[in-house]
Amino acid sequence: MYAVVGCNECGNMWLLSDPRTQESANCPRCGKTHRAKKLRRFAEEEDRQAARQARAALLAKKRGDSEAFAETAHVADMERLVEESGIDDREYLEGSGLDADAVDEAGERASKGSQTGSSNRLDVVRDALREGDRPTEEEVAAYAEERGIDGETARDVLERLVRRGDASESRGRYRLL
Repeated sequence: MYAVVGCNECGNMWLLSDPRTQESANCPRCGKTHRAKKLRRFAEEEDRQAARQARAALLAKKRGDSEAFAETAHVADMERLVEESGIDDREYLEGSGLDADAVDEAGERASKGSQTGSSNRLDVVRDALREGDRPTEEEVAAYAEERGIDGETARDVLERLVRRGDASESRGRYRLL
């Protein structure tokens, strides 16, 4: 089940999948946290495509464009038309002077994760915090160095985690929140 819900802070509408099982939902525009049960449901549909269509109709009505919306194709049809029109990724890359195969290989390496990738650095530092018993900065750096990450880079990542509120520091010891 999908529901079209709205934020009482900024007026944004978005889809919420199975709102009966969720406790809270964040507005994708302003970030406000809402209790899912309290959110106003403008429409409820069993199918995601139907819910997307209902949201599109509500947005058109909100902006006074109901007539124009009635004349347009279904959201799924428009999405298919967009996919069919224009040029594909390979053609675009090669037209830009790039080797499409090399770009594909780089994408695969990035998604698999290499030891120098920023997501891997983040994962290594998080693992250090999980596995250590309230480790110090030096222990986190040493853990990262054992896994091929520069100690200084690990310290920077650790500092960012603390600033973002994903980790805490107390008396020189760190823990993941």
